[in-house]
Amino acid sequence: MGGTQTQQSGPDFASGLPLADLPATGARSGHVGGEPVLLMRRADGVFAVSGACTHYGGPLGEGLVVGDTVLCPWHHACFDLRSGDALAAPAFAALDRWRVEIDGDRVFVRERMAPAPTRHADAPSHPGSIVIVGGGAAGFAAAEMLRRRGFAGSLTMLSADAAAPCDRPNLSKDYLAGTAPEEWIPLKPDAFYAHHAIDLRLGVEVTKLDVAGRTVVSSTGERFGYDALLLATGAEPIRLKGKGFDGPQVHVLRSLADARALIAALSGVRGVAVIGASFIGLEVAASLRGRGIPVAVIGPEAVPLEKVMGPEIGVFLRNLHEANGVRFHLGQTAEAFEDGAVILADGQRIAADLVVLGVGVRPRLQLALDAGLAVDGGVIVDRALRTSTPGIWAAGDIACYPDPISGALTRIEHWVAAQRQGQVAALSMLGDAAELSEPPFFWTQQYGQSIRYVGHAERWDALHIDGSVADADATVRFEIDGGLVAAATLGRDVESLRLATELSRSDRSDPQHGCAWLAQSEASPAPSA
Repeated sequence: MGGTQTQQSGPDFASGLPLADLPATGARSGHVGGEPVLLMRRADGVFAVSGACTHYGGPLGEGLVVGDTVLCPWHHACFDLRSGDALAAPAFAALDRWRVEIDGDRVFVRERMAPAPTRHADAPSHPGSIVIVGGGAAGFAAAEMLRRRGFAGSLTMLSADAAAPCDRPNLSKDYLAGTAPEEWIPLKPDAFYAHHAIDLRLGVEVTKLDVAGRTVVSSTGERFGYDALLLATGAEPIRLKGKGFDGPQVHVLRSLADARALIAALSGVRGVAVIGASFIGLEVAASLRGRGIPVAVIGPEAVPLEKVMGPEIGVFLRNLHEANGVRFHLGQTAEAFEDGAVILADGQRIAADLVVLGVGVRPRLQLALDAGLAVDGGVIVDRALRTSTPGIWAAGDIACYPDPISGALTRIEHWVAAQRQGQVAALSMLGDAAELSEPPFFWTQQYGQSIRYVGHAERWDALHIDGSVADADATVRFEIDGGLVAAATLGRDVESLRLATELSRSDRSDPQHGCAWLAQSEASPAPSA
């Protein structure tokens, strides 16, 4: 995976740092040989790990230190400051560790050390074979965590996609804009699956679950037995039924194949109509404008994303897009696409050579329904992602789970949330007492402007703004009965991390189980010199 290398800052730890300059809590940011390093003092010693997030190179020195852990300010990945272990997605690779030496009243960071041994779950509690249905965020995260935590049994991942698990959020951002190379997109290279004995089967459509026989059946009749099963079938884009919306110039953007097909179709295009002022729709619009292509956005709402983020952020995004040349047709629905134009309900014709649909997705629930699992808008699971049927877990876009904040059954279509659900499901399969306990998180980036959102608010009765949304320096808090349920930030990355700690309602304290420990420890920024 590619990313931006964090630049060095702070003192040169190889030249030594006075112990008096190392805080008793938190971490100190510096560098060794030009590489960013975090230095942490604890009662049992001083520890050093790399200061760049292994997800996209985010500057951990600008993140948040919580106890013995640090959270990345960009996408909320979580790492152990002692071992370097990646505790919670979207990062999967551990931070490098560095040898620390104390000489008198100075501390020196020397050479890299071998990776810390990984904590393994108790092997006797492991199932003999695990099958994962789905090759998206949740499925990949579960497979990676299973091997990382010492599962040595048979592990099969069945994906209907033709491509290995990829970085889906990037498809509508840098990849579509043409600024992300192909090598950034796979979550891991092909060799990863062979090295970890993950039997990744691509292009496999699972058509039946034989619950009694603990067997998964593919469309070709091939059968895969399991002791434990994870359903992570994800969601599929909603298509419009009007005339012309089934044609070759109408695209969706969900898979790598979708992104490649859309990019190939852009050659010579004089204008694109994006139907749906959703996050995916607006990210597509921004990426296409980056290529200089005229874009019109059509949506039924009066303000983009008002129901999700409130009117102020919605107006901010509309103004941002209009300043970059996007034309909005809001309060409108698209009835047809014909003769080089999208026909709106009021008869307007919006010229377009190509259409991109961003009108939402629906969870793929048929397998669960046919198998008799409890389903209510999603596959019902508990906090450990266990379904109503023993031996079967569900995670990602299909999972309907108890919200850690409200306790209400909730289904979330966020990338990082799906990854963390996959991680919790994997640990649960191995007999660990893992549970979902932290609020969901997602981000969007348009024209270089990022918005980070924690929590989940389908409704709110109060909205409080600190700062200026128009100036992209604000915190927007969504509350119900005086209690925080979600928050969005612009230009305040550490504040987003702090709000995640405020929203956490877990009483667990073991950082191996995601970010549940956030509610337990006093949070402090990672200071940079």
